[in-house]
Amino acid sequence: MGLSVIHPRILSVSRATDIPAFYSDWFMKRLRQGWCLWKNPFNPTQIQKVVFTHCRAVVFWSKNPAPLFPFLREMDERGLSYYFQFTLNDYEEEGLEPCLPPLIKRIDIFQRLSEQIGPHRVIWRFDPLIVGKKLSVSSILEKIGRLGTALSAYTERLIFSFLDPYKKAMNKLHAIDPSFRPPTNEEETALAEGIARLNSFWPHSLSLATCAETADFEKLGIQHAACIDPSLLLRINPEDSDLAKLYAGTRQCHFPGAFSATRLYIKDSGQRKLCNCAPSKDIGAYGTCPHMCTYCYANTSSARTLRFFTAHDSDSSLLI
Repeated sequence: MGLSVIHPRILSVSRATDIPAFYSDWFMKRLRQGWCLWKNPFNPTQIQKVVFTHCRAVVFWSKNPAPLFPFLREMDERGLSYYFQFTLNDYEEEGLEPCLPPLIKRIDIFQRLSEQIGPHRVIWRFDPLIVGKKLSVSSILEKIGRLGTALSAYTERLIFSFLDPYKKAMNKLHAIDPSFRPPTNEEETALAEGIARLNSFWPHSLSLATCAETADFEKLGIQHAACIDPSLLLRINPEDSDLAKLYAGTRQCHFPGAFSATRLYIKDSGQRKLCNCAPSKDIGAYGTCPHMCTYCYANTSSARTLRFFTAHDSDSSLLI
């Protein structure tokens, strides 16, 4: 077994699984312990010891962060800057997110989180945008419009992306409805135009951005997002000298803002080419999220996921 030690400044918790929803106890135990172990999913013999000594910030990714609510004050007391990428879709009628709480409950969770930590720290994601015979551009926009009316007072940003046609995800989608597919270029434009139009009618106008998309909608006021965003972290904690040194100490690391067309900070080389995120360490593991979303690329087998979830030990230094 090869063991290496790293000391990241930012933790991503997590793109690979919903740690806030299912593994909050594990995360907090590791935070108190001061480190965790992470296994390379492509080479399980490679294990990293992720030491939190120099960690200044955490970006949470979740569809149901309610289990983490009891621990927010403790993270505040530890001086961590943190915010949430909260994916809140409306695919209830289509059955694409079968194990999530009801939509009305997720809206309530979103609003309560915003009231507790502030709307700038709860970013709304509608991700991914999917089309099909029963999911036309207009029907998706109706869903987004209703959600925006409920959420716009509780966030400052909406980030959206289009379905990526990963083979395993498409197979699962087609088992439900063979017509499900990514939007065409023309449909992408229509969706972007529709979202921009909706934004002008919501009670509070939001900053709009896409996540790792080729299409450019800047003429609509829609920028390319940096989901792990240095400017937001410094806005949350402007007096954090470590973050300031990391991101504002040199021209190379200087950044004019999350949604500027010019990005001068160092981006995360471990992510997709179109990703604008700042470097971080993701401590999640694929195949461990019991939400069982049909379009998910991270789960290959429901049985395997449930087996991992059942075997999880919150006292272990490894998630699985």
